[in-house]
Amino acid sequence: MSFSDLFESGFKKRNADHFAAIVRVAMSDGVINETEKAFLDRLATRLDITESDYESILKDYASHSINPPISYDKRLERLYDLARMVWIDDIEGPNQHWLLEKLCVGLGFNSANVKYIADKALALAYDKVSLEEFIAGIKSMNE
Repeated sequence: MSFSDLFESGFKKRNADHFAAIVRVAMSDGVINETEKAFLDRLATRLDITESDYESILKDYASHSINPPISYDKRLERLYDLARMVWIDDIEGPNQHWLLEKLCVGLGFNSANVKYIADKALALAYDKVSLEEFIAGIKSMNE
């Protein structure tokens, strides 16, 4: 196995784990509706998830760990995807908010701030802001 193969497999594993975390949010109400399915399909393409990996993750999403990115901006990108998935349901259920808070901790955010971060992330997702606006909005919380 070459060095580039090792790098690629680690990259694919992180993407698969991130995708599985988003599937967890989608499954928090027990089903994946058409809107969520369309989002997952687009995200799978963006994350280079193969069809066989996609099916495998759907069947066993809980077995994937949440590997937090080292970069703060990358964590915010993942949070952006997760917050948008929560809002796709159009239901602000306590179960989904709790799950987003839990995933925030898994993404490496300080557990003392996750409720505030999740609240802000959901508000920005509700406003359908761009990724750049989302990152700026979350970062402005720290100022």
